[in-house]
Amino acid sequence: MANPSSVSVVIPAMNEAGAIAGVITGLQQGGAWHEIIVVDDGSTDGTADIAQAAGARVIRHPYNKGNGAAVKTGIRAATGEYLLIVDADGQHQPADAVRLVSRLGEYDLVVGARTTATQATLMRRVGNAALNWLASYLTEHRIPDLTSGFRAARLECLREFIALLPNGFSTPTTTTLCFLRAGYSVAFEPIEAKVRIGTSKIRLSKDGPKFFLIILRVMTIFSPLRVFLPVAGTSFTIGTLYAIWTIATERHVTNSSVLLIVLAVIIVMVGLVSEQVSAMRSDGRR
Repeated sequence: MANPSSVSVVIPAMNEAGAIAGVITGLQQGGAWHEIIVVDDGSTDGTADIAQAAGARVIRHPYNKGNGAAVKTGIRAATGEYLLIVDADGQHQPADAVRLVSRLGEYDLVVGARTTATQATLMRRVGNAALNWLASYLTEHRIPDLTSGFRAARLECLREFIALLPNGFSTPTTTTLCFLRAGYSVAFEPIEAKVRIGTSKIRLSKDGPKFFLIILRVMTIFSPLRVFLPVAGTSFTIGTLYAIWTIATERHVTNSSVLLIVLAVIIVMVGLVSEQVSAMRSDGRR
C-alpha cells in the first residue's frame, strides 16, 4: 500500500483558472503528498499564477502542446515513487485520490472508473461504452472506463511507455492498454465524478476516431494477432462462402474468391511476423 508521501501528483492544465486553486487546495487537505506539480500547457487566463499561489510547483509550456504532452512533462519532472494524475477541471474528489493511491503496491496502475451516470452527455457515454467494449475484447480484460484521466501508477512503469504516449487526449487510453498488455497489474476503482468547471476540450466527433486508432496502434504493438486474425477470418469466410455460391450457381470459382482467400493467408502471415517482432520488443524492454 502506497503512502501519499511517496506520491507525486501531476495536474495537466490549460485555461483552468476557475478550478485549479480548488483542486490544489482539496488535494492538500486530503493528504500529505510528496509534491503537487501543475503543468501549465500554454494557458492564457492566469492558470499558472493561481496554481503557484495555491502552493503547487508549476512547470510552464511556452505554447499549447496537448494534454498528453503536459502529462509527459509531469512524468519526467516527478521525483516520487508513484504518480497520481488528476484533471484540473474539478471533477475528481480528494478522498478518491487517497483511495486510488492506497491500492498502489498491490497494483501497478489504478484507474478511477467513473460510473455511467457521471460520464457527461448521452453521446459521450455511448462513445465511451463502444471504446470500452473494443478495448476489453482486444486486451481480454474487462475495462469499465478506458478514457478516465484520473489514475495512479508506479512511476518507473509509466516512464517505460513514455515514448508511446501521444501529445493529445489519448494518454489514459494508451497507458491502460500498455499496462495490461505488458502484464502489469491493473485495477479499476469505482468513483463518482463531479460536474466539471468550465467546458470540456474533448470533441467526440474529432477525438473519437483518434481514440479508436490509438487502441489499434497499441494493440498492434503488444498483441498484433488480436487485430490481424479477425480481419483474416472475415476475408477467408467471405471468400469461401462466395466460392461455394459460385460453384453451386455457375460451376466455377471466381477470381474474387481466390483473392479473398489468398488475402486472408497473407494477413495471417503478416500477423505472425508482427507477433514475433512484438515478442522480441518486449524481451528487449525487460
